[in-house]
Amino acid sequence: MTNTALLVLSGLLVLAYLLDVVGRRIRLPAVVLLIATGMIGRQALDHIGLQLNFVDEVLPLVGTIGLILIVLEGTLDLELRRERARLIATSSAVAMLGFLVTLFGFTVLLSLALGLEVKVAALAAMPFAVISSAVAIPSAHGLPDASREFVTYESALSDIIGILVFYAWLASGGVIGAFTGDLFGGGALSLVAAALVALLLFFLINRVEGHVRFVPLLAGLMLLYAVGKVLHLSPLVLVLVCGLLLNNPHLLERTRWLRAMHGTGYDRTLAEFKGLVAELTFATKSVFFIMLGYWTDVQHMLDWRAWALAAVMFVTIYASRAMILGLLEVGDVRRLLWIAPRGLITVLLFLAAAETGKIDAFPFGAVMLVVLATATATALAHRGVQEQLPAAGESEA
Repeated sequence: MTNTALLVLSGLLVLAYLLDVVGRRIRLPAVVLLIATGMIGRQALDHIGLQLNFVDEVLPLVGTIGLILIVLEGTLDLELRRERARLIATSSAVAMLGFLVTLFGFTVLLSLALGLEVKVAALAAMPFAVISSAVAIPSAHGLPDASREFVTYESALSDIIGILVFYAWLASGGVIGAFTGDLFGGGALSLVAAALVALLLFFLINRVEGHVRFVPLLAGLMLLYAVGKVLHLSPLVLVLVCGLLLNNPHLLERTRWLRAMHGTGYDRTLAEFKGLVAELTFATKSVFFIMLGYWTDVQHMLDWRAWALAAVMFVTIYASRAMILGLLEVGDVRRLLWIAPRGLITVLLFLAAAETGKIDAFPFGAVMLVVLATATATALAHRGVQEQLPAAGESEA
């Protein structure tokens, strides 16, 4: 059993790396290839009568760890400077408006099409209103710096907003008063806790010694995430704030005692920490998407209701995005319009909503169709833009 587990795990990671290389060559997100691999693997294993029953229990755990690492990796690349204030404000506005507009549209759609109560339809709609940073951030590599940073800020903030609103709505049962108290009360407490944890991590990174340095820090961060969930806080805010402050130590050095903490080797240590986070993120995300593909029942994706629902959602996502980008006069619309994929966070939130037993009428195949369609649209649009970049660069010269 041990040898089999080692063979499977190591084989999956090697395969994921190869698919990542292939995806970059053909300019297709690795998430699409990973999910397809999982689906093919399930068909092959079913054919020989072998079932992996542990996937149902392990999938949410792997997804949660992947989400923590993805948000941490993304925020460790962001710089908060005065000259970026306009970019941060614009990306925040796009993330908020994008979430609210698509949430409203999807709520109306699910209420009319599936006959769900408005509060239940809103719960089912929220996962689809969130841009997945797990897919968006890697897809932005190769874009100009300003566009890449916009995608990172927007998708990370979309994740934060979506998770805050979703869990507050879930806990309140759709009662507006309870929802408002949970959303803003929990968010404020989360910010205070996040600031304290960030200070502690900043101190530890400046003092850490020995060969084992970063794994305990990551384990502690995940422990705090779990504690935050138990206390009904917003633990992803903790991850976001920690990443931002660690990568922007100037924000922590406004007092003498904090400046005294900043050691001469901090930048080198932080670079090593970023490297470890990137490696772990790749491994966790890859395993999650392969397991997700295996977990998905292809028969659910053949349901005509799933295709009809996914098609309307797809159009709503990009039509509303085009409107918002134009309304806020965001530059580089040609590159940014199609980078609005749904992915890991959509699946995790939908699974949490499904556990309530209130959205059984929802055709689950639509979830995977929306994830695959938006990821593919992101890839195809990015490919088209990249092919035009040399010509554009020559004309500008």
